[in-house]
Amino acid sequence: MSKFDKIVYQIYPKSFQDSNHDGWGDIRGVISRLDYLQDLGINYIWFNPMTVSPQKDNGYDVKDYRSFDPRYGTMEDFEELAKEAKKRGIDIMFDMVFNHTSTEHEWFQRALAGEEKYKNYYIWKKGKGPGVPPNNWQSKFAGSAWEYVEQFDEWYLHLFDVSQADLDWTNPEVRRECADIVNFWRSKGVHGFRFDVINLISKASFEDDPFNFDGRQFYTDGPREHEYLRELNRASFGQDEDHLTVGEMSSTTIDNCIQYSGADCEELDMVFSFHHLKVDYHNKMKWELQEPDFMELKSLLTEWQVAMQENNAWNALFWNCHDQPRSVSRFGNDGKYRRESAKMLGAALHMLRGTPYVYQGEEIGMPNAYFTDISEYVDVESTNIYDILLKEGKPKEEVLHILQERSRDNARTPMQWDDSPNGGFSDVTPWLKSASSYPSVNVKADRQDADSIFAFYQNLIRLRKTMKVVQEGWFSPLLEENRQVFAYRRDLEAEHLICVNNFYEAETEITLPLEGYEILSGNYPDAVVKNTIRLRPYETLILYKKD
Repeated sequence: MSKFDKIVYQIYPKSFQDSNHDGWGDIRGVISRLDYLQDLGINYIWFNPMTVSPQKDNGYDVKDYRSFDPRYGTMEDFEELAKEAKKRGIDIMFDMVFNHTSTEHEWFQRALAGEEKYKNYYIWKKGKGPGVPPNNWQSKFAGSAWEYVEQFDEWYLHLFDVSQADLDWTNPEVRRECADIVNFWRSKGVHGFRFDVINLISKASFEDDPFNFDGRQFYTDGPREHEYLRELNRASFGQDEDHLTVGEMSSTTIDNCIQYSGADCEELDMVFSFHHLKVDYHNKMKWELQEPDFMELKSLLTEWQVAMQENNAWNALFWNCHDQPRSVSRFGNDGKYRRESAKMLGAALHMLRGTPYVYQGEEIGMPNAYFTDISEYVDVESTNIYDILLKEGKPKEEVLHILQERSRDNARTPMQWDDSPNGGFSDVTPWLKSASSYPSVNVKADRQDADSIFAFYQNLIRLRKTMKVVQEGWFSPLLEENRQVFAYRRDLEAEHLICVNNFYEAETEITLPLEGYEILSGNYPDAVVKNTIRLRPYETLILYKKD
């Protein structure tokens, strides 16, 4: 399968469409919206986990890898979904969470019951002393990364929530189990797999971290990581010539990602990396706010584009996902220039070299939730950090503002279909409160506009599908020193494309050699091609010529 012309649409199932009046999105709700997705033009739907889970971490705490949580539906519902999607030219990508399981998973429960086989599925260590964990590593959800189990007088590792016990990938039985799970879903017609925090599965050692105290240097991109991925490839998805795979890479490096997604490395098709989504972290700390460092953003996007193409490796392109605040609120202007900045961000991303991912609601410019009380938040990371920041002495108003900017719940509010109660997501109270923007920002309202954000995304997708220069063209940066414009070109034989993006409300003037170029797309209807162009607020231009 060619990855060059594919576009993936991410669905957060709890929040997409409720069909059975319980306030929780479900499989049949997705079936009811397949025509919408076909109209958008996407090739794949990536689903966040829908398997049985206690939902301590919104499904990333898996209790059973092979059964759907009844709140989402049944295996028969899914089989109908896969069949109906295929009729519309859409394949399915599933989330595989293989770094850890829920502590309610049968394997962990059997470990607690004393079965040595299953105890060896997880990472257990003796403490340094009574009540002292094996090392000083911190969980990514705050607090120690270790939990004590009295009956063993040992601690198990949980890099995430205490209910998410890390699997021990040095155990070949664990690796076989994971391959079997992938093959089970392949038998159900799933061709795509997104592997959650997959670069954390190889732990190098279990020393104290003398620097950051989070331990990430000891468990990120570990010594056997590439070996494990090649083995998983050969034992499962690599047997399917139509597969499409992506790895979520936490705190990774370009050098490792070149190996993960290199054309001849036999690991994964592409990688998610997050460096470009930390440019508004003050001191690189998620919960410390600052305005985005635009020059750092440009530099990172360019660095990854250039290094990956020079080594024949492949990026997954994204601004938004279930773990990130909404890009139009973060890098654009979700007030006066919401439409213009949403389109600009779409163009800036979709014309890059890689596979674009569209997160539900991005195609209509959904903004952050802007909740005003902690009771409105559900995400465990958000509620944990709220308590921590208050204990550090930050005023409640400041902490709530930080959550408004950073909480993962910003991405998880229900999809906004129309201006009816709860945005048409459900006719009962949803699992997470709808964002207050839904009466004006919704699919129905956007599509009534002839110059809609949705139509703009349709065109971006059409360009990707039909133009070889977009799919495979060589990336070269332009205007690298410009402090408010991200511009680049793509070249493939006689075809040339230039994408110019003003990331700010202030107008600015640029000069480029544009003789012979025509406008393929833009977010202002009266744009004209000249060598010197005055870019308006958040203006984007996609220009093309053929020799």
